[in-house]
Amino acid sequence: MKKIMLTGCLGQIGTELTLHLRDRYGSNNVLATDCSIKGPSEVMESGPFEVLDVLNADRMAELCDKYKINTIIHLAAILSAVGEKNPQRAFDVNMIGLFNVLEVAREKHLQVFTPSSIAVFGKSTPQDMTPQDTIQRPNTIYGVTKVAGELLSDYYYTKFGVDTRGIRLPGIISHMAMPGGGTTDYAVHIFYEAVKNRRYTSFIAKGTKMDMIYMPDCLKAITMLLEADPARLQHRNSFNIASMSVAPEDVAKEIKKHIPDFELTYDVDPVRQAIAESWPNRMDDRCAREEWDWEPDYDLAATTKDMLERLSAKLNAG
Repeated sequence: MKKIMLTGCLGQIGTELTLHLRDRYGSNNVLATDCSIKGPSEVMESGPFEVLDVLNADRMAELCDKYKINTIIHLAAILSAVGEKNPQRAFDVNMIGLFNVLEVAREKHLQVFTPSSIAVFGKSTPQDMTPQDTIQRPNTIYGVTKVAGELLSDYYYTKFGVDTRGIRLPGIISHMAMPGGGTTDYAVHIFYEAVKNRRYTSFIAKGTKMDMIYMPDCLKAITMLLEADPARLQHRNSFNIASMSVAPEDVAKEIKKHIPDFELTYDVDPVRQAIAESWPNRMDDRCAREEWDWEPDYDLAATTKDMLERLSAKLNAG
């Protein structure tokens, strides 16, 4: 039986992943941790929770012993847009935090899952059907730390035998938790504003394609890779996964099928736009499909329909 500890559990992914894993493996077998104690009641009350700063390796090791942890899912990170405002903090949290996780895993023989990101790529990377193995020259501190994280996780597998695994996440669309300062955040905000105000002003320019994934598919991918047969895994810490490649006007067009008077305008943020332009239009995820049978359930049409229905109920707007 898996005994899992999540770091950064109160972020966009962690909030839903904690509940998903507790449902799958049992509430008492999934320890949620974060540096904050302000989280949704569903997470805080549905199973064990502990305060953990990932820069405190001793505390991390103590919690692993206390809860008999055999798997760490390391989500704590400073994302792209926030990282550009404080790159020193991003380096500390993203690199030292991961190093602490890997060291604890090495000492205690634990499995580690750490998500990577489309941010590992840069302007010199092929942007259409971006290969699994290709040039990685990111221009953000977040991207730099994620490339280094992929390599460091590979190193701990080959050098020490730590069972490390990870996927390169695209932008995540979710109706439950708001995103935490990433370049793809518009793809969540646009749905909220469509339901609340029938209009949205995008900080990403028209025609800017980026990979996105709906949260149920994100949870599915993480679970599938956690449980995948290790003998099949060739890449381990850097699997491209893809679901839909969209620009802001693509999302707006789909929203208008449900909310005909929805209006999309633009007020481009040059910082986030520059980041977006350095990322792939669409990733090639054949390795994930071949090595652990990845396949998404949601395209843009299905995502839009579900998001609008759930947000309408949530916001009492429909």
